[in-house]
Amino acid sequence: MNWTTALSAVSLVLFTSAGVARSDGELNIYNWGNYTSPEMIKRFEETFKVKVILTDFDSNDTAIAKIQQGGHGFDMIVPSQNYVPMMIEKGLLLETRPDQMENFKNVEKDAVDVEFDPGRHYTVPWGYSLVGLGVNTDVYKGDINTWAIIFDTPDELKGKVNVAPEMNDVIDAAIFYNGGTKCTEDIEILKKVRDTLVNAKANWIAMDYSTIEKMVKGDFSATLTWNGTVLRQRLRNAAIHYGYPKEGFTWSSDNLAVLKDAKNVENAKLFQNFMMDPQNAAENSAFHGFSTGISGVDAFLPESMKGAPELNTPEEFKKISVASKACPQSAQEMYTKIWTEVNK
Repeated sequence: MNWTTALSAVSLVLFTSAGVARSDGELNIYNWGNYTSPEMIKRFEETFKVKVILTDFDSNDTAIAKIQQGGHGFDMIVPSQNYVPMMIEKGLLLETRPDQMENFKNVEKDAVDVEFDPGRHYTVPWGYSLVGLGVNTDVYKGDINTWAIIFDTPDELKGKVNVAPEMNDVIDAAIFYNGGTKCTEDIEILKKVRDTLVNAKANWIAMDYSTIEKMVKGDFSATLTWNGTVLRQRLRNAAIHYGYPKEGFTWSSDNLAVLKDAKNVENAKLFQNFMMDPQNAAENSAFHGFSTGISGVDAFLPESMKGAPELNTPEEFKKISVASKACPQSAQEMYTKIWTEVNK
């Protein structure tokens, strides 16, 4: 062990000890709903004597708007990767240097030098997701690997389709369906996207984030959603399967960050390090159903997740997947106009 490693180890011991000593400490986390393991949180609370308060949000835009208003009281947030650069640029995130924390050694190599946070100076991985389809194959027997289920809905599914209303994911899907590329500013493509969405909406029953119970019970028969969510649906209703849209789809990650105006910074740093431990990451993954970006989790995952089709993308579909990224402001403004029309 060299002297810098030794110094880091001593610092960690002192840091962790300070966290354990605070019996009246708190940590306020702002995260997507139904995305945090209660058992994992309980273990963190018991280990560090810190009370965790969870508050849910249902979209990146809603969450960031609340943060920018100030007076929110949150210490941590879990934004999607395409929002992280903007949050850093606007001074909303604290540079906590996860790359210098003890458990950073567990972060998978591909998840270290990421474009949205090079070297991980601000964030640690929380979950990796694909945007795709959940389909009840008892109701629909046709091809589930196509965005046509959402945008040119088969008769069997009309009035039974839900769309999770995350603007960028829905717009991206419609762009791919119309032969465009992510972040396109091609006016002809965007006109087709607008028309596709406005016309398709007549065949949807809802635009709802909360799909698990409704898919399981049969209130919805198909939904635009994320792969881990479909895994949770299938484990409760074997007729539900995940569709990889052949026209193209995005993959993304959500990442745990500390807010610049956090009141409980040291507790937040403890939690970032805690979430890079394989056992803790695995317990969280087993709850929310997504991959983690942390190595060593397989030893702690339930058998139901090992080899799950929702988490093991076939090679033919890997080739057409596109990483989520922040689009230019000019493109984003056009997407927002389209989204406003869709929501009228």
